[in-house]
Amino acid sequence: MEFTDVLAEVGGRLRRVRQERGVTLAALSEVTGISTSTLSRLESGQRRPSLELLLPLAKAFQVPLDELVGAPPVGDPRVRLAPRRIQGGRTVLPLSGRPGPIQAYKMIIPPEPAGQPAPEQRTHEGYEWLYVLTGRLRLILADRDLELGEGEAAEFDTRLPHWFGSATERPVEVLSLFGPQGERMHVRARPKSRQ
Repeated sequence: MEFTDVLAEVGGRLRRVRQERGVTLAALSEVTGISTSTLSRLESGQRRPSLELLLPLAKAFQVPLDELVGAPPVGDPRVRLAPRRIQGGRTVLPLSGRPGPIQAYKMIIPPEPAGQPAPEQRTHEGYEWLYVLTGRLRLILADRDLELGEGEAAEFDTRLPHWFGSATERPVEVLSLFGPQGERMHVRARPKSRQ
């Protein structure tokens, strides 16, 4: 594909991204500092895209510049996870590549040291869905104390006091989907049978 062909497709891509996010030209103008007329001309192909215009748009949409330009894939397509250690020796691997309403994580939670006091429950805005990959998970949710095994899932409003960790003397591996308040996961076990 020629360089001019790549540039010609940028306008349509910009319009599609903006419309998918439900953003008006006026709102985008306010966030980026680019006039609505310039944005309109960019989307219609009447204005040639430049880095000066594309960089603030990529930042506003929270997408890589390559996605707006439609650059061909380059290099190794594998996702390189960057694990982080957090409180209590837990390892968290973010699985979501970009910011968005729902974030996915893989967590490896070591067993609690013997003689520890009762776990402290926390609350915060949001909604969480947990799926046990290996091991056994202890979930304390308000006044309920639950144990989940491999292949089991739980979902809850994080405004309820909660804590989760390993239920045994072995680590537990968990997939976690976390979203802001009101964002819930939808799980379908099997289709409804017809009668």
